[in-house]
Amino acid sequence: MRFSDLLVMSLNNLKRRKLRTVLTVLGVIIGTASIVVMMSLGIGLQELNMESLSSWTSLTEITVTQNYSMDPNASNEDSFITDDVVEKLSKLDHVVSVSPTLSISVIVRQGVYICEYANIQGISQEALHKITLESGGRYPDPDAQQMEMVFGNMVIQDFMNSKTKKYYYETGELPDLDMSQPFFVIFDQNAYYQSLYPSGDTAVSPPKKYMLNVVGVVAGGTDTYNSYSYSIYTDVEQLKTQLKKVFKRNPIPGQPTNSKGKPYSYFIYNNAKVQVDDMDNVKEVQQAINEMGYQASSMIEGIENQQRQAGMIQAVLGGIGAVSLFVAAIGIANTMMMSIYERTKEIGVMKVLGCDMGNIRNMFLIESGFIGLAGGVIGVALSYGISYLINHIGGIAQAMSGMDGDISRIPLWLVGLAVIFAVVVGMGAGFMPAMRAMKLSPLAAIRNE
Repeated sequence: MRFSDLLVMSLNNLKRRKLRTVLTVLGVIIGTASIVVMMSLGIGLQELNMESLSSWTSLTEITVTQNYSMDPNASNEDSFITDDVVEKLSKLDHVVSVSPTLSISVIVRQGVYICEYANIQGISQEALHKITLESGGRYPDPDAQQMEMVFGNMVIQDFMNSKTKKYYYETGELPDLDMSQPFFVIFDQNAYYQSLYPSGDTAVSPPKKYMLNVVGVVAGGTDTYNSYSYSIYTDVEQLKTQLKKVFKRNPIPGQPTNSKGKPYSYFIYNNAKVQVDDMDNVKEVQQAINEMGYQASSMIEGIENQQRQAGMIQAVLGGIGAVSLFVAAIGIANTMMMSIYERTKEIGVMKVLGCDMGNIRNMFLIESGFIGLAGGVIGVALSYGISYLINHIGGIAQAMSGMDGDISRIPLWLVGLAVIFAVVVGMGAGFMPAMRAMKLSPLAAIRNE
């Protein structure tokens, strides 16, 4: 008997008992939709967490710092992060780029508004261009005559009104700063405060103020936090040139000095950001950096923990949904068994006529498989509807995850897997009834009424 004949016979048998078939398919629909929706919640939660992490830091970025544990009581020159170290890091396998970071605390002022502890970070041009700026802004020009700055989108909240001595968090009113106008920047904070509050009879002259331009502001506004929100950024080479101009041969705040209190002839970076080509290679590069004697940290440990937790959540949610499909499988088995009892004489006639036992078995397997297929396809369609409701109706997604974004996400691989699983479950549930049909005695089957 050809497969097409078996298929036609199976479909006709299902059509003869429409109500029973519909009810059995309905059980598979509910089971499939339960599994898909439950799995989609686990997948969505995992992806939301990943998106949240990647929004404020790169998942392939490693932060390299001095390994202070080598000698906590002294500065160890061998662990300084210098230009030579940056060059060595850039030659490691899987490293795409290395951006050193040079930080210094400064005083920034415009009009009556002053920020007494602003943090300026000098980074590479490549790192600067990874910052998303507000419309109309641009990145600092490395060839500019004066150092240029990019303000973090929340830096404005750190300015105080020097007349009222009140900050934004006290008044709720943002300072009236004009980003198109220059800002006064004081690099020598010690001299600034000593000139304001002299000790004894020694008078200290106020330090020089430098007029510098803000050429861009980090995108996001004052209510959206990201990793660039609270610092000021500039080209690292421009910052080094500026610091040499300000402090000349004197020690630079934040820069280590030798045993005689003299500054080194080179700059020591606060850290270096290493970009790896793929997240799968982060741990390997991180280990190599640690073996060089530096402290390397990344988000990979947190990501792995989150992935394990997400895997457990998906397994639990999938298990809950699988219970519904298991119940549906019992329904399929019951339907097939009842079908055998009702068609015993028909099965006997087929055997007497010489029909192959495998064909009889396959006929029942096709019927149960079709029930699984129909339930699986309709169940997936129902899952998309439920997923839409979860994501868009009444802030359900926000309440469930505490984060903005869709928490129910159904990837294509889950759709395919759900349909295949439903078919397999259907055929598995129909296997025992199919084997029973094969073992029926032809004569006993014919005599059956």
